[in-house]
Amino acid sequence: MGLMYIFPVDIEDRERTELIIDPQTQKETIILKTYGLPMVFWSYLAAALIVIATMWLASKAAITKLLSYDDRTLVALGYLVHYTLILTPLVLLSFFFYEKHLKKTGNDITLIYKIFFIKFFSKKIVLDSNEALSVDHFMDSPNIAKIHNKEELRGFENKGYFELYAKSAGKNVFIDRHTRKADLIKIRNLLSKY
Repeated sequence: MGLMYIFPVDIEDRERTELIIDPQTQKETIILKTYGLPMVFWSYLAAALIVIATMWLASKAAITKLLSYDDRTLVALGYLVHYTLILTPLVLLSFFFYEKHLKKTGNDITLIYKIFFIKFFSKKIVLDSNEALSVDHFMDSPNIAKIHNKEELRGFENKGYFELYAKSAGKNVFIDRHTRKADLIKIRNLLSKY
């Protein structure tokens, strides 16, 4: 999700970065928090919620009728539609309250995933060394437009994206992805300092 939920690249962004110094051990901890979705996505959410509300109003009588039958398949179908219309807005809204935290202290990196400000998953990575972070290019499909090398196809070239990996116990562990290599390099350099 790193292509939509982007980490800050500078310690000066006080809203999305924290620097904590433990008074007992004097260890520094840096915490990076992803930005939310851009404001234009809220208009998409509003449009989707209007469509779902319209569907709910249009199908309310049909759902009530399905739930009144004695046939279990019709009742199951009624509940399926009923809960789909309830859960879809909640799932859509959760995309707007998704947040990823990247916390680094010494050679330990912790990735924390939150929805509605509640932690639902975390992953701890122990780095082989403080500089065991790498940025790699990833392209999942052949670049056909580049192979043909025609001027009119230049805009259709697949540029892929870049991924940030941590080397832990000899394995590469995925941390984040971004379309701009320079931003991942800045994040890597920022994390290497702490």
